[in-house]
Amino acid sequence: MAHQSNLARVNSTFLPSLVLMPLFSKPIAAKRALTEANLSISDINGIAFTRGPGIGCCLAASLNAAKTLAAVHSLPVVGVHHMQAHALTALLTTPTHTPSGEINSSYPIFPYLTLLVSGGHTQIVLAKSLTSFRILATTVDESIGRAFDKVSRKLKIEWAGMSPGSALEKFCLLPEESVYPEGYIPFTSPMPRRLAFSYAAFHSHVDRILESVGGIEKLTTANKLAIARAFQRAAFEHLEKKLDLVLEQCAQQDIKVGHLVIGGGVASNMFLRERLEKCLADTPTGEVIKAVFPPAQFCTDNAAMIGWASMHRFLAGDHDDYSINPRSKWSIEDLETVSHQPAIGDATSVFYE
Repeated sequence: MAHQSNLARVNSTFLPSLVLMPLFSKPIAAKRALTEANLSISDINGIAFTRGPGIGCCLAASLNAAKTLAAVHSLPVVGVHHMQAHALTALLTTPTHTPSGEINSSYPIFPYLTLLVSGGHTQIVLAKSLTSFRILATTVDESIGRAFDKVSRKLKIEWAGMSPGSALEKFCLLPEESVYPEGYIPFTSPMPRRLAFSYAAFHSHVDRILESVGGIEKLTTANKLAIARAFQRAAFEHLEKKLDLVLEQCAQQDIKVGHLVIGGGVASNMFLRERLEKCLADTPTGEVIKAVFPPAQFCTDNAAMIGWASMHRFLAGDHDDYSINPRSKWSIEDLETVSHQPAIGDATSVFYE
């Protein structure tokens, strides 16, 4: 599949012009997908695309490519909610049964919790069905993925060949010891006991550390390692504390959940996976909660999750009209009530938000 990060890797930076690339890459990606699957367009029964939320011009490019291809070949289309697709990915990637034929206890059963951690979102959501979701906690400012990227850049970590956030994770795995610089200020977890995240506080804290030590030029590699590791640990502790609060709230409301599905690009971080496994092994309510992680390649945005999230509508004969428009801002809680008719005004406004 085509992905703008492949181009960014060549330049070691994300260029603003890359948001225009979907306009040109869609026909190439579609042709490549059919070729690699040994299929022709006549084998396709419908086309799914990401309707939102996201960057307006990227959504519009995908939507227009999908509608054009569908119209030419008289195929139905379904617009998918981006975060719904992440929340349902584990239902695709987790086997329902073990190799011995027994029911797989790791297969998510509704209702379950989903932790959506990416460059655009940080949310804990209660998934009640394929289309019914309730947001239990979300960020008041920035996402965890954006904080990872910003801290990586502030520490001037080399990230050619990967995203800045992934480079920070890899940097933390270096065998060298950490040495805190003079003037180091320990991280704290913002908004204790509140069901909300704040990740702007974390990269702002790194700014204060750099200011207190006299700038990034004053830091050794060992100093950078200490700050990067402390940031990563504190960022994930923030997630864990909010997850504990959510589990307490679910217990108080007699909502019984047995699984936590983790999705989004940050879910590919192996340290996060390790931390969450330990967190769920010792929950404040004593409940047994299984962590379910899709394979790393299905944590970041991918076409498979969009196709999977569209299947229940295709199978029900529930399609969108060709006049459908993108929705750059679209709460996952609105899925039950959303009209499949065009969102008047979205088509133009998304380019200026």
